[in-house]
Amino acid sequence: MKLSLEIRFPYPDRRTAEAVLSAVSPENAGYVEAGIEGSTVTFRMASDSPGTLRNTADDLLACIKAAEGAAGIPSGPAGGGPE
Repeated sequence: MKLSLEIRFPYPDRRTAEAVLSAVSPENAGYVEAGIEGSTVTFRMASDSPGTLRNTADDLLACIKAAEGAAGIPSGPAGGGPE
């Protein structure tokens, strides 16, 4: 059985969304599909293994947090990024 996960991150503007997506894209090539709609970045991933899906999501969230931190974007619900 294939498991899938979609995570969305809203940002204040498209420029910020593009910057975060650009920063994490090389890390997740081949494992995560990503796109931007307006100022929201959407990540989609799938796996046959729950553990692999969780590890992929954990890695992605860590990369997003680092990208947001480098850009000075607050993380968490108020900042729009992962907490």
